[in-house]
Amino acid sequence: MAQFCWQMRGCDDEMQSRCPHNVPGATCPEDCYYSMCKRPTHQRAVGLDLLANPDVDRSAAVRDVCRACMFFINNGPVKKD
Repeated sequence: MAQFCWQMRGCDDEMQSRCPHNVPGATCPEDCYYSMCKRPTHQRAVGLDLLANPDVDRSAAVRDVCRACMFFINNGPVKKD
């Protein structure tokens, strides 16, 4: 099954084996070099209506940078009631 971009960490398997953020529930912080997104679909969201959208399931993102990405906000999973 294919993974979505917000489900993938930016570093390779070797680096993940020693990364302090690669633990269940932890996300890659925005200041980590490997968490930067270079995909053409990445666009930083602006505006409180997008950033504060209560329907987006932000827990699905393994990188903090994804949580403020318009592609993730518009195409990512929604919270289930």
